[in-house]
Amino acid sequence: MSQHNPQAVMTQEMIEQFRMSFESDPVNRLAQDAVTRVSVHTVALNHEAATGTDHTFSVMLPSNEATAQEKSGRCWLFSGLNTFRTEVMQRLDVDKFELSQSYLMFWDKLEKASYFLESILSTLSEPVDGRLLMHLLHHPLQDGGQWDMFCALVAKYGVVPKTVMPETESSGNSGVMNAVITAKLREYAADLRRMAATGDEEDVLRSRKEMMMGVIFRMLAIHLGTPPVEFFWQWRDKGGAFHRDGTITPQEFFGRYVGVDLENKVCLINCPTPDKPMNHLYTIGYLGNVIEAKGIRYLNTPIEVFKQAAIDMLVAGRPVWFGCDVGKFEERDLGILDPSIFEYDLVYGEGFMSDKAERILYGQSAMNHAMVLTGIDLDGDGHARKWRVENSWGDKLGDKGFMVMTDAWFDEYVYEVAVSRDYLPEGLAAVLREEPTVLPPWDPMGALAVAR
Repeated sequence: MSQHNPQAVMTQEMIEQFRMSFESDPVNRLAQDAVTRVSVHTVALNHEAATGTDHTFSVMLPSNEATAQEKSGRCWLFSGLNTFRTEVMQRLDVDKFELSQSYLMFWDKLEKASYFLESILSTLSEPVDGRLLMHLLHHPLQDGGQWDMFCALVAKYGVVPKTVMPETESSGNSGVMNAVITAKLREYAADLRRMAATGDEEDVLRSRKEMMMGVIFRMLAIHLGTPPVEFFWQWRDKGGAFHRDGTITPQEFFGRYVGVDLENKVCLINCPTPDKPMNHLYTIGYLGNVIEAKGIRYLNTPIEVFKQAAIDMLVAGRPVWFGCDVGKFEERDLGILDPSIFEYDLVYGEGFMSDKAERILYGQSAMNHAMVLTGIDLDGDGHARKWRVENSWGDKLGDKGFMVMTDAWFDEYVYEVAVSRDYLPEGLAAVLREEPTVLPPWDPMGALAVAR
């Protein structure tokens, strides 16, 4: 800023006025004494909201033990697989069961690497310092994902029990693995662009890409183990009876023991910004993992439609995958999501007044975590009071890993729900057949569930 408006300068007189105003109010000094010694969330905690929240629900699906994604951003994979668990438990007649998250993590990383290199090949004419290339190079192999990316993996690779491909050090602590493979992918991006610039034809570039993918496979196998092509499956049910299915593929396991119709699921979003009309289909440019899959599809719906579809799913006994901004007004130890849980206005003298649309537009909020709705508390008129949430942060928080989300928090910070088409209002099914509007890769709705 070589030139500036004199009125824009922070003067000493102005700063002195701020100081005097602060020190003249004893409430400010009390807040300072408290917050300089303990977390502002401890000071601002709304005791009435915290003690008035219980873990009792009028509709509650069968529970399983909480899962733990550890130090990784695999919440979308954990929550997606957790929606399958009840079905598997019923078919196997067991009390507890967990599917392998590291199995899908392996294939997600491999597919993302291929998707990234294809994106590089399709943008060879773009400047390396342009916005698109900078976006593609930023996080080519991060842990996060979306519902449609989860479905693409399951449809192509199936699922396996956790005992078949258990956790490794890198699956639960993915930072180093991601860093070394990301470094290799950026190196490969430079290599492909350099080859193209010197005149190599597409067949040469693709041959080079295949070699690159062999290296990425090797790196992933070293960190995560080699995913099975088939495995031997047998188990005992909760009554002690022995069952043997023999040698089975991951795709066969999904068909026999999960059997969820993924094609019947649709991802609804609630994004009330003026640039995204309601009841319209959207996709995100350069976002995905499995290249041949249909890609990301979002149906933007009003909050009433969005919420009612989730309610109807739960009442029918079906868990709901959802994406939200988990860090806002979250009391993690108690497992409470409630916009009144912290009284910031009492600490700072002013609260936060932006609505959902404004927070999205100005970068204050976006979907960053995925969990599962497994219960709801309905009032006498069938309206939601609060929601039961299955998280993937272990069993030490909330009610043995389960959280309570108030309906007010749902309205403000839930952005996506994956529901069956059967629960959409008449007329919306036709919208799903329309060609989606392509949003830029950096659109807020392109955010990935990656919180840990």
